[in-house]
Amino acid sequence: MATPLLICDDSNLARKQMARSLPDHWDVDITFASHGQEAMEVLKNQKVDLLFLDLNMPVMDGYEVLQAMRDEDLHTMAIVVSGDVQPEAKERVMQLGALDFIKKPVDKEKLAQIVSRYGLELSEVKEKTQEKVEAKEATPAHDEGLSVDLRDVYQEITNVAMGQAGDLLARLLHVFVELPIPNVNVVEVAELHMALQSVEDNVSTSAVCQGFISGGMAGEALLILNDSSFKDIAQLLKYEGELNDKIQLELLMDIANILIGAILNGLSEQLDISFSQGHPVVLGQHCQVSDLIHANSSRWKRTLGIEISYGIENYDITCDLLLLFTEDSIPTLNTKVAYLLDD
Repeated sequence: MATPLLICDDSNLARKQMARSLPDHWDVDITFASHGQEAMEVLKNQKVDLLFLDLNMPVMDGYEVLQAMRDEDLHTMAIVVSGDVQPEAKERVMQLGALDFIKKPVDKEKLAQIVSRYGLELSEVKEKTQEKVEAKEATPAHDEGLSVDLRDVYQEITNVAMGQAGDLLARLLHVFVELPIPNVNVVEVAELHMALQSVEDNVSTSAVCQGFISGGMAGEALLILNDSSFKDIAQLLKYEGELNDKIQLELLMDIANILIGAILNGLSEQLDISFSQGHPVVLGQHCQVSDLIHANSSRWKRTLGIEISYGIENYDITCDLLLLFTEDSIPTLNTKVAYLLDD
């Protein structure tokens, strides 16, 4: 008898990869959910033996699903599959009743070991039902933006990369980093204000920009830190003495080195490329976001923009990381990510 499974992830690519990572001869009946609220409806209305659950989702995230399952006394086994690899993330989901934790991208052999460890692979099937794991073919990207499928892939690989960066920051500061759903789009320079929607109007900021290149690709990583964050960062890093401009610049550079390096490394690993990074350049200290954008608009034309807004739980620390790929880089990038849709 087939084992009823539910795979809950807001990424179509992640759902497909998860389904294809299941043991080849496991007799399963797969249902998909694109966010936690959909998953809860499935769990309440049909039999599900095992739930594979993402954490970072819109509408209702994975933590909320686990809490709701506990509150409503639902006994479906849950295995969390997430790009958020902070130790505290794993600790929290285990406390909420998760059976285990798997980091993205899913390793098929490790998944098979977990399935075997908990005695979940109870039967074999003649052949896996392919229509249940196949994703729709990608729609070609148009000049005015990205197709839905390509945007989904960019968001998913960014999700994994930002999780690695968040983990480094969490370990450095001994905090829990709140990870967002990344925003990905092809934007004009005039739209960069909208891409930085998480930065409130009239907030004083400081920013660092660092260029990067790879074969057929180039871009800049822009880290914007709210000035209100410096006091808490200095406290967490145990900086002593006066919090002057020099110390604040050191703090800004420390955070930029961690987040920019880690996010580029995470993308490199998934796309099998190597980025070379230039020297970081301070764009400004204690200025408005609009001033930063205006001062650098000659370099930022039409770009593929990836925005990540990091926050630190229980601290007044907010920073935005924006990756800006040049317009000439977009075809090469699309080719690199297209193979993920075909896997």
